[in-house]
Amino acid sequence: MMWKRTVNAALSRATGFELRRAGAVGRRRPPGPGDRLLEAPAFILSTVRSGSTLLRVLLDSHSQIHSPPELHLRDLAVQVKSPYAQRSLAEIALDATRLEYLLWDRVLHRELQDSGKRLLVNKTPNDVFIADRIRACWPDARFVFLLRHPAEIARSRRDVRPQDTAEQNAAMVLRYGEALEQARSAYDGLTIRYEDLATQTPAVAQRLCTFLEVGWEPQMLDYGRFDHGRYRPGLGDWKDKIKSGRVQPPAPLPAPEDVPPALRGLCEAWGYLPRAGGAPAPVSSLELPHAS
Repeated sequence: MMWKRTVNAALSRATGFELRRAGAVGRRRPPGPGDRLLEAPAFILSTVRSGSTLLRVLLDSHSQIHSPPELHLRDLAVQVKSPYAQRSLAEIALDATRLEYLLWDRVLHRELQDSGKRLLVNKTPNDVFIADRIRACWPDARFVFLLRHPAEIARSRRDVRPQDTAEQNAAMVLRYGEALEQARSAYDGLTIRYEDLATQTPAVAQRLCTFLEVGWEPQMLDYGRFDHGRYRPGLGDWKDKIKSGRVQPPAPLPAPEDVPPALRGLCEAWGYLPRAGGAPAPVSSLELPHAS
């Protein structure tokens, strides 16, 4: 009956169970721990143009951490093309979403295995829009939240997207920034700032190592010694600054009056501007607790 299939499909997606006639025997089962090959992966959640490629290559220079170029999990999808396939998958406790999670897990696990290291840190800015799905896929996933002054994000993005208007640019920064702030509110994790990463690199790197439960390695600071894959659009930053192989100081922060009005709220939320009627949040991520 069509109504039963519709109800069962919805129930299966939401709970992993379905309606059956009393006495019917089925193979429904909740997914077991063997469904995931990757253990405790970490994800850098950030906006675009916020220094996430620098953070990636610093982490990837650690002997135990593999941080690959952007993998765009959000755009990897599975399609179940027929009702017969849906029915068959339901019998073995799978559906399109669970298949998609298996695909994500296999791709990242393959990357980690090929690297010969033991911990994977994934970095793709649009992961910020699927934080809930990442945690559903890997309940033991850990998050590193990377902040940067929103006006500086807009300036950096303008340099690589001159065809966009100032309004389009600010809207894009705000879209990513609001998703990042929503993830910070929903999940524990480590919050760091690009400005600290670029000026207090050893201290921030040591804090990252503590959070990821690996030992601190000074070689992380000399990322130019190691192969991190190609620098090209779609894989991360590709500008001369990241290609130099050296951590370089950030540009000076803009004066408060130079911050676009559309980004002022985000600047206040992240502590780059005083909140209306109150004190600013800590400017340095070294003052922030591990849990957001």
